Amino acid sequence: MKHRSAMTRRSQAGFTLIEMIVAIVILGVGLAGVAVTFSVAIGRSADPVINQQLLAIAEEMIEEVQLKPYVAAANSAPAGCARDTYNDVADYNGYTTSGQICTVDGVAVTALAGYSVSVAVATATLSGVATAKRITVTVTRGSQSLTLVGWRTDFAS
Repeated sequence: MKHRSAMTRRSQAGFTLIEMIVAIVILGVGLAGVAVTFSVAIGRSADPVINQQLLAIAEEMIEEVQLKPYVAAANSAPAGCARDTYNDVADYNGYTTSGQICTVDGVAVTALAGYSVSVAVATATLSGVATAKRITVTVTRGSQSLTLVGWRTDFAS
């Protein structure tokens, strides 16, 4: 009978302390890996509000440039970040702000502090149209940036 009761005790024993510690360590390492993965994914995801604002600023600027005449008479240089004296598309080439977005007359928009914009205008050929200008607008905030490219042609040519 002794033999039978020893067998019964052994089958009812369950996990040993060592087995439990090993299981907890394995689960802990697995959960830590999952937590790090989520942390990295969240840290690298862009704030959608900032993305929408980058897009809105870039679209506004590219539309402003495209609405100007292809070529006009010489203009006077604006003060600061004002663009009120720009009278043709080429005037925007090299326009840059740092940490601010301004209205056309040069007033900084305080709600957009921290955003910067730069504009490049280059003469290029667009599908056989020799009189075209490629407009590149880049808006940045911190490490995030957005670039839009638009075109303006000389309809008179």
